[in-house]
Amino acid sequence: MSIKIKSLTLGPFATNAYLVADTQTRNAILIDPVDDAPAILGAAEDEGWAIKLMLATHAHLDHVLASAAIQQQLQIPFCIHKDCETLLAEIPLQGIYFGLGQLPEAAKPDRLLADNDVITLDSLRLQSLFTPGHAPGHLSFYLAEHKILFSGDTLFAGSIGRTDLPGGDHNLLMNSIFERLMSLDDEAQVLPGHMGATTIGRERRTNPFILSYNP
Repeated sequence: MSIKIKSLTLGPFATNAYLVADTQTRNAILIDPVDDAPAILGAAEDEGWAIKLMLATHAHLDHVLASAAIQQQLQIPFCIHKDCETLLAEIPLQGIYFGLGQLPEAAKPDRLLADNDVITLDSLRLQSLFTPGHAPGHLSFYLAEHKILFSGDTLFAGSIGRTDLPGGDHNLLMNSIFERLMSLDDEAQVLPGHMGATTIGRERRTNPFILSYNP
């Protein structure tokens, strides 16, 4: 199986969206429909890919702002954790909270995910890992065959997700990191919701938040 991943950093919060494609069928999964629907759709078109499925790691506005526009244009399923529904419905209010004005509503989810669900498209097989703490219902997605983790805002290169927003919980976040992410192989690549890529091994050895945590 051959895959290709294209990342785009978009919007006022410099949020990463990922297109994950089966290179044989040229069908793709979109992980985190962030701020700019035309940019995401244009990137897929440039690659000759058809986006067939849309996932969100969590329901903070910068990770779902393009969801409704993309869903309307492509008529594809939108999947998110079941605990995200309340936050997802509050996207217009989130815009006011962050000083962006009232924003349009996000897409309505077609499938509510739970821990350890498997999301498949052609040869692509993603496992959902429940990693709350940064936000209620946060999921990371693991492409086990290729040892690639889409960590959303749980784990970053040298850092972790913030927990000072409503619904954040530092101890819960650290528990998610240690129980779900640090159990992965050192060579697993981490593609986060912000900033650049890292690996589980690098974060295990060098991440100051992980090294200093004492539950």
